[in-house]
Amino acid sequence: MRLEFEYGYGKMSAELPDNTDVFIPGVTVADPACLEQTWEALYAATLESIRNPVGMAPLREQARKGSRVVFVIPDIVKGGNQTTSHRKVAIRACLDELYGAGVEKKDILLLFSNGLHPRATVPEMKTILGQELFDEFYHSGQITSHDSEDYDHLKDLGYTAWGDHVIMNRYVYDADLAVLIGHTQGNPYGGYSGGYKHCATGISHWRSIAAHHVPQVMHGPDFVPVSTNSRMRHKFDEQGQFMEEKMGKKFFCCDAVLDSSSRQIAIHSGWAKELQPVSWKEADKRTYVHWAEKKYDVVVFGMPTNFHYGDGMGTNPIQMMQALSAQVIRHKRVLADRCVFIVSSVCDGWFHEERWPYLKELYEIFQHDSMNILPDMNRYGEYFATKEEYIRRYRFANAFHPFHGFSMMSCGHLAEEHTSAIYIVGAREPGIARSMGLKTRATFEEALSDAMKKYVGPAPSILALPQTFTTAAVHLCMKDPSQNSHSRDLAGSHPCCG
Repeated sequence: MRLEFEYGYGKMSAELPDNTDVFIPGVTVADPACLEQTWEALYAATLESIRNPVGMAPLREQARKGSRVVFVIPDIVKGGNQTTSHRKVAIRACLDELYGAGVEKKDILLLFSNGLHPRATVPEMKTILGQELFDEFYHSGQITSHDSEDYDHLKDLGYTAWGDHVIMNRYVYDADLAVLIGHTQGNPYGGYSGGYKHCATGISHWRSIAAHHVPQVMHGPDFVPVSTNSRMRHKFDEQGQFMEEKMGKKFFCCDAVLDSSSRQIAIHSGWAKELQPVSWKEADKRTYVHWAEKKYDVVVFGMPTNFHYGDGMGTNPIQMMQALSAQVIRHKRVLADRCVFIVSSVCDGWFHEERWPYLKELYEIFQHDSMNILPDMNRYGEYFATKEEYIRRYRFANAFHPFHGFSMMSCGHLAEEHTSAIYIVGAREPGIARSMGLKTRATFEEALSDAMKKYVGPAPSILALPQTFTTAAVHLCMKDPSQNSHSRDLAGSHPCCG
């Protein structure tokens, strides 16, 4: 069969055996039905949710005239930007409730929870919020992005019982009411976005994120395959609840379960501790897809130049490794022990240094100084995280924070650890791929032929994922539940508690 895979800004064709299995999220197995996608219907469903929250009082009962309110809003990386996106509808519904309680517009701040991601540009703000919300708050200086290096607007909360250093945004800490607008959407880090993951990663500091986005957590036995019962997920919850304890208030969360096109399947509001299990139960129906009838020797997919973290992700070698590893984390349940990846990427040496100013330097270090695997780089984490020029780029030039690169490298090693080989097809600078431990071939067919000779034999089971990075991903599982035994599927104790 002939299939088209993502490649650069276009596609690359592959001729694969006719018995290749193909999976496309939301198509091969339909998503659960989404809510009616009109503004009126979604507004009504959102209003119903925020008026009947889980585990806390409704928004209108928590606010009054004089209340200072901060909305914590996900950045451009996830969640959809259509006219009826959850962010646009939920912010408006919450605002109407707050205004109804007497809150004044002057006491509201819209804060993008970018964490270590680039602070939002003005065009991104307009895209995320829509023109109406943007005009309502931007010109009065009531829209900003989290700045994890602005110590005038950070609050050091101290250390959790498990030793995590929690530093959070002071605007949120000082507010009378903090509203988290979140998305319950499948994520290789801790199972889902939203809930406590939102505050633990979005409004904190690199030292807080260094408690979970590091090898000692990401290379633990409970991290692959993706799980909401992992040490990482529990750390998100601990840090979020520690923020609530120190603030003396709970976050008011309004989270939407999203489908493959980022449309709302369900909307839940309330206290994250009680809301997360409710949202996850609904999201599991779409995200953990029990479909595979065999484990796969070969997985074929394509990597575009522009996706998820931005333009250049599919050519930048550090970001490429993270993207490869994300597929391992999501799909490990259906991978054979000697699985091989075959992946198209232009891999042309473009680092996009405006967005990732530090990654070229990290890449060069990885080629020297006794660096054998990506986790060996972790000893440079604090050095880069405190490097003034890279911090200035993050704060004032819309770049990623330098410590973000270390979370990418910690993740990136998992691709090597859990596959026999990874072939990059169509690389324009193949030496870059080879320098990361990857194999290179000109075509999918040449890569498959080589893999059959060396790794998987003459009749491998093949899984093709032709829209890996252009739809919201799922976590593939075996159809037979008995073949899915791991920490996500079995009840387990808290990893920190034993």
